[in-house]
Amino acid sequence: MSFNPTSQAWQCPGAKIPTYVFGSGTSLAEHVAQIIASLVRERNALGRPTVLGLPTGSTPVGTYRELVRLHEKENLDFSNVTTFNLDEYYGMAADQLQSYHRWMQEHLFDHVNIRPENIHIPNGTIPLEELDAYCRDFEDRIQAAGGIDLQLLGIGRNGHIGFNEPFSIRNSRTRLCTLDPVTRKSAASDFFGEENVPTQAITMGLATILEARKVLLLATGEHKSDIVRETVEGQVTDRVPASFLQDHDDTTILVDRAAARDLTGYATPWLQGNIEWTDEAIKRALLWLCDQTGKALLKLDDDDFRNHNLHRLVRRRGPAARLAHRVFRWMVETIQYHPAGTDTQRVLCFSPHPDDDVISMGGTILRMNDDGHEVHVAYMTSGNIAVFDHDASRVADLVTEFNRLFEIDEEKSRRVQQTVVDALASKQPGQLDVDAVMRIKGLIRWSEAKAATMEVRCQKENLHFLDLPFYRTGTVAKLPIGEQDVELICELLEKVQPTQVYVAGDLSDPHGTHRMCAAAIFRALDQTYKNLVGCPEVLLYRGAWQEYELHEIDIAVPLSPSDLERKKKAIFMHESQKDEALFPGTDPREFWKRAEDRNIDTANRYNSIGLPEYLAMEAFARWNGQAL
Repeated sequence: MSFNPTSQAWQCPGAKIPTYVFGSGTSLAEHVAQIIASLVRERNALGRPTVLGLPTGSTPVGTYRELVRLHEKENLDFSNVTTFNLDEYYGMAADQLQSYHRWMQEHLFDHVNIRPENIHIPNGTIPLEELDAYCRDFEDRIQAAGGIDLQLLGIGRNGHIGFNEPFSIRNSRTRLCTLDPVTRKSAASDFFGEENVPTQAITMGLATILEARKVLLLATGEHKSDIVRETVEGQVTDRVPASFLQDHDDTTILVDRAAARDLTGYATPWLQGNIEWTDEAIKRALLWLCDQTGKALLKLDDDDFRNHNLHRLVRRRGPAARLAHRVFRWMVETIQYHPAGTDTQRVLCFSPHPDDDVISMGGTILRMNDDGHEVHVAYMTSGNIAVFDHDASRVADLVTEFNRLFEIDEEKSRRVQQTVVDALASKQPGQLDVDAVMRIKGLIRWSEAKAATMEVRCQKENLHFLDLPFYRTGTVAKLPIGEQDVELICELLEKVQPTQVYVAGDLSDPHGTHRMCAAAIFRALDQTYKNLVGCPEVLLYRGAWQEYELHEIDIAVPLSPSDLERKKKAIFMHESQKDEALFPGTDPREFWKRAEDRNIDTANRYNSIGLPEYLAMEAFARWNGQAL
């Protein structure tokens, strides 16, 4: 067998803009890159330039990486390509860490043979009094280039395209705009705090974007699903600027499964007409019907099906009672009190950040340890960028005083402390930490992870801190997964020889760390499965923000009150991730409270469809061989 992922796209019915759903973000990125490459090659063959409109952000990263690969491996020639970027923060110098100039160079332009004079990115340092003339000139340069042949777009959670925020004018042109609070909050982690995010930006206007001959809008992740639905199914409105694309003659929306989850044609295809009634479709439809009627599975009747456009299902596969009993049995079988079985097994849980394990499956880890299994946890990254500066300063001070009390290399300790104090005192908003500070922040996460796993009865010798190289940038933006990342995972798999593997399958992670870690694990599994004793069962768990829908759950592990209490104590060990002082009004118990609420809600949903009532449940899905 092979662990290689496979996926394909299908068109979502009922959308007002042609919308295609891809099995993974990787296949989406490769498809978009091929569209761009075909256009470039076609125009190169005719001796004509190609004019591209380009975005930044996490969504197009995969497309740019594939374009770089096509250039390096398949001789894709960018020498006759002209590009115009959508936007840039105002007041941002081109060499600053968060600059879109720098971002584009690092992700694309430095790696292909595009001519520097053909690159056009708004200049965020233009004096205010010269800005109107500069924006008019930017528009003139687009026209002089012959207009944009293909405009690539992402979409913000509030529906912005470029930085055309809600209520932007339909006929707007390149201009200075004020950033919406939602946009600034989304960018906060890039700037190490929302207060450091610029309040203004230069952006192409909506009219400029809509004049492109072809538009491709890309969206990935569950956090984009609501706005994707509004864009392609809602009315054209300035409240959702992306909805103006409904009026464009050649726009295509390309999304992954996570971003498509709220589309009618994807979530409830039976409302669009005839569908193939597979077992999966039947389960999904009946669980949806329970939600619509407020009834348990075994209380559904034929009228419920007829009143909710499921009469064809009853006619073809009914009656209602038989369908309900089938789904009831399927859901009962997902409840597993012993998720790794009763015979001793070796289990390996991969945790992208140092707290994902206990937040998402702390109760299951506790259960498996109590069942006598050998449970290993692999922390894939240091998580150091999520630690506040004052925590690093406090630990440096504590260790210095500790060394003084016990007369342990006091002089060297004070030198390190002074380095930390000086670095943090001179640190500018959004600036990278010096090595000493990053190492201390990593040490904080390391100590918290150990304390947390002790609460769920893991053995210290079964904890593995991989510190994968792709994460070691000190910023939210990460390097591509490399061979060294995969090799470290391969070595651990071959060492542990797990019979069951748990992977973070969080599709809503906006910065992609979970996705990147999962991709690295799947590559490692593909490379090592011949060297593993047996084929490990691979289960996916969700991160802190989302839970699987009922129809997606393959295993649900019931948690007792004491299980849940111990899980909460484990999460609470991650003290650096809760800060009431920096975020007034927030609950310092947020992480464990969110996890508790999610687990209780999962149990309540099981109870609502007529299954046994538990206090809380942790849910998992079996990996189907597809990339995330």
